[in-house]
Amino acid sequence: MGTPVDAERAWADLQRIRVPQERVYDELERCTVTGRRGYLPIAAVMWVYLAVSGLDLPPWSLWVVLVAYVGALAAMGVRSSRKSRVRLHRSRYTWRVYAVFGVAGVLGGASIVLTSWLVEWAEIPYGSLVQATICAGLFLLFTAPANRWAFAPMRHYGSRR
Repeated sequence: MGTPVDAERAWADLQRIRVPQERVYDELERCTVTGRRGYLPIAAVMWVYLAVSGLDLPPWSLWVVLVAYVGALAAMGVRSSRKSRVRLHRSRYTWRVYAVFGVAGVLGGASIVLTSWLVEWAEIPYGSLVQATICAGLFLLFTAPANRWAFAPMRHYGSRR
């Protein structure tokens, strides 16, 4: 080790010879590591929708709120997809990703139905606020860990073949 080593040059060489697939996995891990911060806007929009939908509003306003809710989710999805530089082929998604998506949809719908039933049964004043808080809290509690679990094995997915 008599020759001096330039750290910047060594880093540049390492990045040049690194397998491009590893960069994809690094980007995926970086995106899923953000944890609950990435899900807070989705939970906030969900909370507002559930809180407003439980109010005594005319039927046409509920349709406006539904369109605004779907539009806000679509806008967040478009923004998120533009922010990520990685475009994965659909075959990169494992069964875990599809399982988490399906189970999250079922559990989200079940939590909304169950909490609305409980709020009506208990005759809680401002029950839509309670329902919205419980559903958004459950969404935050389970979605981030489930997504980390779903994307965890992707680095080693191609090496098993």
